[in-house]
Amino acid sequence: MSWLRKKTAIAALAVALVCWSWAIAAAALRVPGSEASGAIVARPHPLPPALAGWHDDGEGGDYFSEVVPLDVGYLVWSRFPVTVYIEPLAPNLPRSRDWNEGVGEVVAEWSAYFPLTLVGDPEGADITIWSRRPPVRLSPTGELLRARSAQTRYQIGDRPDSGRRLLAHHCEIFLSPTQTGDYLKAAARHELGHALGIWGHSDRPSDVMYFSQVSRPPGISPRDLNTLQQIYRQPTCVGWPIPDTPTTRQLRPWEIPCQGHPTP
Repeated sequence: MSWLRKKTAIAALAVALVCWSWAIAAAALRVPGSEASGAIVARPHPLPPALAGWHDDGEGGDYFSEVVPLDVGYLVWSRFPVTVYIEPLAPNLPRSRDWNEGVGEVVAEWSAYFPLTLVGDPEGADITIWSRRPPVRLSPTGELLRARSAQTRYQIGDRPDSGRRLLAHHCEIFLSPTQTGDYLKAAARHELGHALGIWGHSDRPSDVMYFSQVSRPPGISPRDLNTLQQIYRQPTCVGWPIPDTPTTRQLRPWEIPCQGHPTP
């Protein structure tokens, strides 16, 4: 798939989240209640079965209040399974086993609660994971910021669906080649949490989405899952049809108004 329109924005998270967009032309559509204004109406999507079936017997709470929606609402997936591509490393490279097996194990861990499937081609994958240093970041004044060991980026755009356009997204995860072992898996586990929709951080080191690296990385916690479940219950414009109006035809996907979503 070729990315025809792009926009980059860095989210205010401890781990930078950057947005750009892709777009593919599609045919006409009609969305009741939104056509007159040219806006997408925010609605919740059905939860994927595994996440819907999750129940925290311990009532450990969540950190949903720390998750901030975009102008398009919460960034959730609505087409399942979500496809994940992991960049393969050649077997002769020193860290290839750590990478190839470790990152795959992390995807399998999240898959127990969320429908993910590995694919062998990055083209068209929903989430791509790269063994590369995160791109350089600049401050608002143009100064070089401290390099990060991991980073998640997201793209907002549109995709064709049965003769209509849906507001859609794509995620890229960058993990520094200097990370190995448990620290590599911890970084991958955390970044994949962002890619699945957790745009915020926990204040407890017992959660995967804790804002800092810890000496003994935790597994996916009930609070992580409670938070993810709450996110997927919220109204969003992502995954819903874009009204076909003269106005929307002139706008890039991220510029189309979204009605009825929580205010960022």
